[in-house]
Amino acid sequence: MIGFPILMYYLWICLWFYDGKLAYPTSSEDIKPFLARMWGHVAKDASPNAYAWKVYTGNFFFQLFLGLVMPGYPQEGLPVPSLGYKTLKYNCNALTSLYVTLTTAFVLHYFHIFRLTEIIDNFGHLMSVSMIYGFSVSAITYFWAVLTNNAIRMSGNFFYDYFMGAALNPRIGDVCLKMWAEVRIPWVLVFFMSVSGACKQYETYGYVTPNMAFMILATGLYINACAKGEECIPQTWDIYYEKWGFMVIFWNLSGVPFSYIYSVVYMASHDPSEYRFSTLGYIILYTTVLTAYYIWDTAMAQKSHFKMQTQGITTFRKTFPQLPWNTVPNPTFIQTEHGNRLLTSGFWAYSRKPNYIADWTMSLTWGACIGTATIIPYFYSIFFIVVLLHRCTRDFERCSKKYGKDWERYCEVVPYKYIPYVY
Repeated sequence: MIGFPILMYYLWICLWFYDGKLAYPTSSEDIKPFLARMWGHVAKDASPNAYAWKVYTGNFFFQLFLGLVMPGYPQEGLPVPSLGYKTLKYNCNALTSLYVTLTTAFVLHYFHIFRLTEIIDNFGHLMSVSMIYGFSVSAITYFWAVLTNNAIRMSGNFFYDYFMGAALNPRIGDVCLKMWAEVRIPWVLVFFMSVSGACKQYETYGYVTPNMAFMILATGLYINACAKGEECIPQTWDIYYEKWGFMVIFWNLSGVPFSYIYSVVYMASHDPSEYRFSTLGYIILYTTVLTAYYIWDTAMAQKSHFKMQTQGITTFRKTFPQLPWNTVPNPTFIQTEHGNRLLTSGFWAYSRKPNYIADWTMSLTWGACIGTATIIPYFYSIFFIVVLLHRCTRDFERCSKKYGKDWERYCEVVPYKYIPYVY
């Protein structure tokens, strides 16, 4: 809870003030001056100033307002064990909220009410405010759950319970805060960081580099996919079982938007000549992210639609873009004694986690778009692969325990964990 905010400050300082190189004390005598220099950067260029409070708070409550009032697609979640297997209703309006957000941002920028360029210029200040929100929302949610007897599956260890969470599905009106915070804050900020970086490039050089345009494409595809497929989120383990604690809250409100976008921070503060590619390099970069995106989006849709089909839902939401093969006709599956079905069709016939490997490939391209100029933008893909491997181990162990021999049979039908015919 303390280490990661410090790491976020450190990596930002290295990018912005040390040319992307990892800064460190030059000697034992330099440790104290080094720490003083680090603190000086934070105090001057990452203070939670009035501008940052206004922008972050404005977006936070604007997104919450849209979540409350915008029309959406009604979706039913999975049966929740802690609620006696009751299913909760979700109003999936992230897509309409995104369109309103994009329109609002364009109007504000066009009429010089709020210049998008200012976002990347105030990266440090905004990051500090996001951290305060992460800590504050975590504390409010935890103590609300405890004081109102809404805490579940508590271990008795305060620090562990605070980190993992006490509440499962806290809501404001019809808005599930856990699902809302998963999309509306982190990925909206990530996208507008990219747009802001492009605006800064255009104002500085008179053009936008293919590298920065790539980040707009990549982050735009991601936020649109999350919004257009929001009705798939209630079907996930994260929503129906994982609690909403510091780990998830801080990551969504601060960690994702301010540590996944380091390539944009680097490009916004460096000359384009330092990360220019050949034409072939750009073709490979764009082709890789588009291919990975297709597999990720389609695999997620195939799995979610299959889950909905098992609930008797046969009509699916039509949002842009609807990719070919996002629903498997006449899917094959393994019927478990537990009652659940394990999909063995579509991309899921070739890998147990096709969405994970595609998602990670996209994260790798977010760093690769600046080449070898600095390793820091690769933090996202390095961190993400650790998270994904942990999730896979957890999921496979849980499924093995839950399904027993049926899981062994599934592993025989789908032998590869990640990469088909490799591993």
